[in-house]
Amino acid sequence: MVGRIPVMNVMPVVDLGRLPAKATVGEPFRVTATIFREGHDQLGADVVLTGPDGQRRAPVRMVELPDTPDRYQAWVTPDVGGSWTFEVQSWSHPIATWEHDAALKIPAGVDVELMFTEVLILLERVQKDLDGSDQRSFSVLQAAIDAAIDVSRPAAARLAVLQSPDVTRVLDEHPIRELVTVNGPHPAYADRPRALFGSWYEFFPRSEGARKDPKTGKVRSGNFRTAARRLDAVAAMGFDVIYLPPIHPIGEVNRKGPNNTLTPGPDDTGSPWAIGSKDGGHDAIHPELGTFEDFDAFVARAGELGLEVALDLALQCAPDHPWVRSHPEWFTTRADGTIAHAENPPKKYQDIYPVNFDNDPTGICREVLRVVRIWMSHGVRIFRVDNPHTKPVPFWEWLLKEIRRTDPDVLFLAEAFTRPAMMQGLGAIGFHQSYTYFTWRNAKWEIEEYLTELSSETDHLMRPNFFVNTPDILHAYLQYGGPAAFRIRAVVAATGSPSWGVYAGYELFEHVAVRPGSEEYLDSEKYQIRIRDWDAAEQEGRSLAPYLTRLNEIRRAHPALQQLRNLTIHHSDDENILVFSKSAAVSTSPTGDPVTDTVIVVVNVDPHAARETMVHLDLPALGLSWGDSLAVHDEITGQDWSWSQHNYVRLDPGHEPAHILTVRSTR
Repeated sequence: MVGRIPVMNVMPVVDLGRLPAKATVGEPFRVTATIFREGHDQLGADVVLTGPDGQRRAPVRMVELPDTPDRYQAWVTPDVGGSWTFEVQSWSHPIATWEHDAALKIPAGVDVELMFTEVLILLERVQKDLDGSDQRSFSVLQAAIDAAIDVSRPAAARLAVLQSPDVTRVLDEHPIRELVTVNGPHPAYADRPRALFGSWYEFFPRSEGARKDPKTGKVRSGNFRTAARRLDAVAAMGFDVIYLPPIHPIGEVNRKGPNNTLTPGPDDTGSPWAIGSKDGGHDAIHPELGTFEDFDAFVARAGELGLEVALDLALQCAPDHPWVRSHPEWFTTRADGTIAHAENPPKKYQDIYPVNFDNDPTGICREVLRVVRIWMSHGVRIFRVDNPHTKPVPFWEWLLKEIRRTDPDVLFLAEAFTRPAMMQGLGAIGFHQSYTYFTWRNAKWEIEEYLTELSSETDHLMRPNFFVNTPDILHAYLQYGGPAAFRIRAVVAATGSPSWGVYAGYELFEHVAVRPGSEEYLDSEKYQIRIRDWDAAEQEGRSLAPYLTRLNEIRRAHPALQQLRNLTIHHSDDENILVFSKSAAVSTSPTGDPVTDTVIVVVNVDPHAARETMVHLDLPALGLSWGDSLAVHDEITGQDWSWSQHNYVRLDPGHEPAHILTVRSTR
């Protein structure tokens, strides 16, 4: 039934409240609602959070959106992890009603003494309800009461006292709430900060430390011990997460050769995603990579360097996986009696059997949970899930709830380049992060639309992770854009999303596709070991590593870049100059005023030509007035400028394609 003061269309609410909205410890999230009432009396509204401990937090006042009548919003912030609820409370606001009427009636000489009598009653009610320790507010209200009853003073003077900032503040802090209507509670779940903010780096352990035998020409695989030596460089670049593709035994039946060919040689390594052989399945380690002891040492070394290890969870099998023998019912049998291999027509993956979750779902669920817990016991607290959109959504909902029940710090990233409904659905049922369409958003207008969508339209459902490249995806923008394209994409990813990722080789500008029109790398690391000379590239100045390092330093230094829901698009006159800002309240000054961290990003997304234009800032969106000026500092070049609403920029991608500006002062 609709309440006395109706509250409708509350957001964020997921699946009618069956599922919790996304939240993160320390990140504000926005609650909106449509609230209205009959007649002309004023109303108020609050959002009230209840924490995992069952304790209600102080109400947060909602304000009406300036361009949307009857639509109210408030920003609230979970301060601990776990299950939260929020409710929207609407109420009759007699003080605001009096303030509205008095501002019209008293100057017009209408019902003057009646208006002062009415406010006297309200002031005495508030004063009576005040905590006795708040003597300052009590005194302010007493001065207002004295003014209201002082008939010797002009009405305008009495009204001025009642409208003074001190009186207004006290009445705003201590409103009279009548006819309270409650909508909720609605669930939200606050994850640990790594669910929102992090810099990911992906490498194949078999390539790190690999070498070619000078006598035989045979490539010898790297392993966990040699890969651990690369961790120092990854940490030095400022990354937080080291992501490993599957580390399990690789199938020998239908093994793929270089560049996805069907004719492997005896020394070809095959795809790590073709999981399982006589050496074991998802609960085993490829013998050439080492032992569980070696893996534990790798995880420990990563932890010493401040890196979390993310492991690929790919629920598929090579034809010689142990599950194929022990549980053939877990797969799909075709009309000719063969087990169906994976396909994405016209592509065929002869080295992979998909799992059929409609055959013995209980057994499959039990086995997957066992596998995940094995890797959790070896220090893995983040899983990057391969192709989750090809498995039933209810399975993932069950698995993620089961893990959250005992280990709420464990995170899951959905690698789901698929339809929006599936991507958002996976986020809604529990995936903490998601790959996105970012790789295919390269024009200014595309990026603007996508940043807006992810930061303010689907933020309650999914959190993005902007990978600039993956072993599967080498976009034409990088193939033909030169080194400038690599810088541009890194800037947009690192500043546009709290989480971003890089696949090894990006810093070496690897950009050659297997064939024109393809997004597959030539000599893809998916099918063979790749040997890279990192030291030579850096010594010869051919590495993007220093640039990536600087971007991650900027991200760590600025809380504004560590949040998702705080993005504003600004305007430029050039179709290739992208402008956006992010702001976050970080502290309170000694005077009690909030301190805000604001970052303005200006990027030339054309990697082939210098662009110059006027940039137009929405200053009110930055908490400023239209006439204000800003002292800004370029975090990349170190330059300082004075900016205002309209600013000239020239960005040459051959030199530096972007400004990352922090606001140091305003006037």
